[in-house]
Amino acid sequence: MIIAVTGANGGLGRSTIAALKACIPSSSILALVRSPEKAADLGVEVRSFDYDKSPEQLAQSLKGVDVLLLISSADLGKRGEQHGNVIKAAKIAGVKRIVYTSIVNADTSLLSLAEEHRETESALREAGVPFTILRNGWYAENPLHGLEGVRASGKLIRSAGNGKISFATRDDLAEAAAIVLTGTGHEGKVYELGGDTPYTMADCAAELSKHFGRDIPYADLPVEQYAGILAGVGMPAPFAQAVASWDAAASKGSLFHDGNDLRTLLGRPTVPISAVIAQVAK
Repeated sequence: MIIAVTGANGGLGRSTIAALKACIPSSSILALVRSPEKAADLGVEVRSFDYDKSPEQLAQSLKGVDVLLLISSADLGKRGEQHGNVIKAAKIAGVKRIVYTSIVNADTSLLSLAEEHRETESALREAGVPFTILRNGWYAENPLHGLEGVRASGKLIRSAGNGKISFATRDDLAEAAAIVLTGTGHEGKVYELGGDTPYTMADCAAELSKHFGRDIPYADLPVEQYAGILAGVGMPAPFAQAVASWDAAASKGSLFHDGNDLRTLLGRPTVPISAVIAQVAK
């Protein structure tokens, strides 16, 4: 059986390749990447794969693939069409199952990100190829972006209010993906993958305070003000507005899921964000 991973040069892709190598031979793993020269260190077969190519072109790279992990594209606004190309290509190539990385609560989420995931999930259901949907929770690593700014300002700035977030580490999500890709009985399943213990941004600030050895309060700002701060440090204004809006959606519960799918798949407790903060905030 050949398992292929799209976007294999990205953070989740690389972690998933590593998780797969721990349980199946490297000869059974195929990395699909836009720039093959950047994937030489993965230790598996690599093929060129560009989401923007036609389904017929992409199908050539999927020859011999049994199970495909479709990691969602990073091209916001283009993902619906790109994912559609991949799904059509998989059908042409005779792929036996597609596993797709969606977002937690995709069917009800207020995040702007969720719309393209809903579109892709719908395309999967209509394609006629057996599928599994992994609705991945917010990465536990996300609140640690801009950590130097937190150190400098002495506070954690966001717009997530008191919203609980079911953070999950990238490695936990990658391990779960590997389990689903190599296992049986997952056809037609939709897994909501969040960590065991939800955290608010105030909880994250408390953890940062513990490891910085000084008080790091959480400063909850209006969306426009937070977006302005992000733009002020170099983030493109449209993306800054989007990031701030995701926080606003989180404040209303869009990134919280009170389930145990991730823990069940892993067969162990999930890694809490406190452990991630402890490692990064040394």
